[in-house]
Amino acid sequence: MDTILMLTVLIVIFALAFDFINGFHDTANAIATSVSTRALTPRQAIILAAVMNFVGALTFTGVAKTITKDIVDPFALENGPVVILAALTAAIAWNLITWYYGIPSSSSHALIGSIAGAAISAAGFGILNYEGFLKILQSLIISPFLALAVGFIVMSLFRIMFKNANLTRTTRGFRMFQVVTAAMQAYTHGTNDAQKAMGIITMALIAANYHATTDIPEWVRISAALAMGLGTSVGGWKIIKTVGGKIMKIRPVNGAAADLSSAMIIFAATTFHLPVSTTHVISSAIMGVGAAQRVKGVKWGVAQRIVLTWIITLPISALIAGFVYQVLKLFF
Repeated sequence: MDTILMLTVLIVIFALAFDFINGFHDTANAIATSVSTRALTPRQAIILAAVMNFVGALTFTGVAKTITKDIVDPFALENGPVVILAALTAAIAWNLITWYYGIPSSSSHALIGSIAGAAISAAGFGILNYEGFLKILQSLIISPFLALAVGFIVMSLFRIMFKNANLTRTTRGFRMFQVVTAAMQAYTHGTNDAQKAMGIITMALIAANYHATTDIPEWVRISAALAMGLGTSVGGWKIIKTVGGKIMKIRPVNGAAADLSSAMIIFAATTFHLPVSTTHVISSAIMGVGAAQRVKGVKWGVAQRIVLTWIITLPISALIAGFVYQVLKLFF
């Protein structure tokens, strides 16, 4: 088999594996609140999330195009297939490490950091598309703060609207409403996160001269959507435990407010073709909801550990990718 073709096939396999891992790594965040409040059983939540992720993944392509062209120019990337394979290897490794320890780190940070690190290792800092790269970094940094604020506002509105309502009836109503918000959450996750694998596969096809534009091929969209749906069906119980209970004690009203807030932020980002970390957004929305109810009710120690992981993910994944590229270069 031709070396370029072999590398491209490996990249497609690794990208779909990344999407599969993303499915059970990040989708756990999307369904954690509905499982922890018993709005849905784990099995129901997994099936709902898998279906909605698949549908969401097929709906948009804007984020995929951003990943394809805004970090580095795929048409100018020398030894592109090796760079992309190194990036995927590093991102998958970091995702598996954080999943093993139950830490809700960002798959988005891992992938974006890995692409940048591998490209810099191959061609120096000049290879980065700084305008696009900084735009992506801004969306990754700003989105958690927006989610925190929106979560605080939505929960505050819920408290005002339902302060005189019957507690039992309200709890039952919000538990039912959580089925809708969990579906929204999973759908928006698919619209944003599944596209990252689509973008990197398209980037690889361009670098290998198998594709001439940044448009996403139909087979790439369907295969990435399927990979994420299958990954979702595996579940990520360690992360469900962290997000669904360790940040704060979640009741149906809190879960609904957090789901609704994060779904709005993620969908807005997708509309503007910006990749965001669903992990950041969901965890921050939960913190905002908790702070609106009772600041001391948020377990800030756990939140601090999560935030630290967010900060270190991008540079560590970049360093790993740079090292992996240098190793792969010895063979290809």
